[in-house]
Amino acid sequence: MAQHFSLAACDVVGFDLDHTLCRYNLPESARLIYNSFAQFLVKEKGYDKELLTVTPEDWDFCCKGLALDLEDGNFIKLADNGTVLRASHGTKMLAPEVLAAEYGRKEWKHFTPDSGMACRSGKYYFYDNYFDLPGALLCARVVDSLTKNNGQKPFDFWKDIVAGIQHNYKMSAFKENCGIYFPEIKRDPGRYLHTCPESVKKWLRQLKNAGKILMLITSSHSDYCRLLCEYILGNDFEYLFDIVITNALKPGFFSHLPSQRPFRTLENDEEQEALPSLDKPGWYSQGNAVHLYELLKKMTGKPEPKVVYFGDSMHSDIFPACHYSNWETVLILEELRGDRDGKPEDSEPLEKKGKYEGPKAKPLNRLSKKWGSFFIDSVSGLENTEDSLVYTWSCKRISAYSTIAIPSIEAIAELPLDYKFTSFSSNNSKTAGYYPNPPLVLSNDGKLTTK
Repeated sequence: MAQHFSLAACDVVGFDLDHTLCRYNLPESARLIYNSFAQFLVKEKGYDKELLTVTPEDWDFCCKGLALDLEDGNFIKLADNGTVLRASHGTKMLAPEVLAAEYGRKEWKHFTPDSGMACRSGKYYFYDNYFDLPGALLCARVVDSLTKNNGQKPFDFWKDIVAGIQHNYKMSAFKENCGIYFPEIKRDPGRYLHTCPESVKKWLRQLKNAGKILMLITSSHSDYCRLLCEYILGNDFEYLFDIVITNALKPGFFSHLPSQRPFRTLENDEEQEALPSLDKPGWYSQGNAVHLYELLKKMTGKPEPKVVYFGDSMHSDIFPACHYSNWETVLILEELRGDRDGKPEDSEPLEKKGKYEGPKAKPLNRLSKKWGSFFIDSVSGLENTEDSLVYTWSCKRISAYSTIAIPSIEAIAELPLDYKFTSFSSNNSKTAGYYPNPPLVLSNDGKLTTK
């Protein structure tokens, strides 16, 4: 890989939608996602009504990069070498001596040294994006409730969480106004969504005018995708994109064979017959990166068109696009917004300040007091002395699979297209690829312990 990365050198620019092109008002969207699950568990599955009440302080539990062990109800934070840095049972943090007794300095039982370790399995679940995170708080509180009421172990609540996902987010939910999430987004999109800044819209037009092929690849369904894009970009958003792929079912979009995941056409947002190949640009559902790349060869007239993909999820976007498709990847990492000087750049536009009632919850991109930094931690989770700091597993994956990492698309929208970014592959640096600056906690890079 090259030490520098430039959009000008790319033939194709692809985007994820949610939390990438479309930014959410995190305190509001988190509460909505939490409620969509909590109401289902209480009303449909008979869980404790206490789940419905969330205090602003409760949100401190949320931290990207945590794994939930579905057997024992423990949440864990991993070091880059697979050892456990911190852990909680439900929302209750394990004391250092309990942590040492339970996990020691050995690799977590489900860890595999390859950084591409599955993020989802029947035994654990990694929380790596802002759609997932409210579920981490909910599951932790479910564990609290089950532990208090009947000491249940092993835990068996995950099937009810999956049923809640199906109820609120199944393909027909948007059209049928099913659940809580979609009806509420439809009712008041301005409460939950940020419109794209003019600088970003101009940047997209600039890319298109420079002859780049623009793609949108999202796991959201077509009806929800259309609502989001019309709100954030305007009713004429479709002219910006040569190819739109909805219900992409990432990461399978990148990892599956064409026979496993063919493209489908859409009619009135309903999926139609499977296509044997992808012959022309347009709007499609499902699909696979292999057939897409064949079309990109045809459209560019190049045997190996260079593709860059922007996304916010390491599990669904960055790792698979890099690992399976060998695309350049730009990670949207809002934790970079929440890091500077301990006073995060406020992600809420001025016109929304104070508009919505209720105590302010911690934005999900802010540092968690319970879990510490997303990027580094001390080996024991005790005194944060410099010589005992290690990278987290999440931080290691950023430099391994991202070309660069940025806080938002807006952060680069006013740069010339031929701007040369320093990539993570430059001298195998853990910090080189962060733009405009590495996280403050990584600025003492040389003092970190690498295992």
